[in-house]
Order: sequence, then C-alpha cells, then structure tokens
Amino acid sequence: MTAMLIAVAALMFGLYNVFIKLSADHIQAVLGAVVLQFVAAFMGLAWLAWLSLGQGTPLHHSGRGLSLAALAGLAIGLVEILTFMVYGRGLPVAVGNPLIIGGSLLVTTSIGVLALREALSPLQLAAVALIGIGIALFAWEAAR
Repeated sequence: MTAMLIAVAALMFGLYNVFIKLSADHIQAVLGAVVLQFVAAFMGLAWLAWLSLGQGTPLHHSGRGLSLAALAGLAIGLVEILTFMVYGRGLPVAVGNPLIIGGSLLVTTSIGVLALREALSPLQLAAVALIGIGIALFAWEAAR
C-alpha cells in the first residue's frame, strides 16, 4: 500500500509541475500560486470533512504539529510562486523540474542526515551523490 501511495504522490507531483509550466505564460505568478493554493485548500477541506464527519476519524494534532504544518505551507507557497516565475521565463519543465526536485532532494537528505540524524546506507549515499552530479550537469547545461 505504501508503494502505491508513493507512486500516486510522485505522479501527482509531476503533474503539478507540468500544469504550472503550462499555465505560467497565461497567468501572473502570484495569482497562479493563489489559485493553486485555494484549490488545494478546498480539496483538503473536503477530504478533512469526509474523514471527520463521514468516517468519524479522530483528528489528532499538537501545537508543534500545527506549527510545523504552517511552516511547510509557507515553504510550498513560496515554491509555487517561484516555480510560476521560473517557468514564466521560459525554462522548459524537462529542465526546471529536475533542478527544483533534485535540489530539494539534496536539501531534505542533508537535513535528514545532519539535523535529524537519519542514517543512509553507502548505496543510498552514492545514489544521492549521483543525483547531485546530475543536477550539476543539468544546471551547467541550462546556464550555457
């Protein structure tokens, strides 16, 4: 089940970036991000209502959980605006998405290992290094 959730999440994240690219020439960056966030919020509210009202699922949370979720919201809000701006300047999604996603992978892996003390195997570390090399090659070629 987890593999299926990961596959669907990856598919949706890929489509998210493609839809931003396709719309970036047709909408101002901040307006596009706001529309995207409203649609996402309404979808989330509908799902939350279904869980809490339809299913009777208890909604566990803490102040820390709410604060960290809000910080994640700030981060993704900025990502959306910046992504609209990048694609609005003509960067192809086939280049921009690997740079953005690959860069975020390097950030999250670094934080996971250094700050959260998560362990990676030597093979996993080698895979991250290869991704870093790939991002560097993408960025080098895009800058030329």
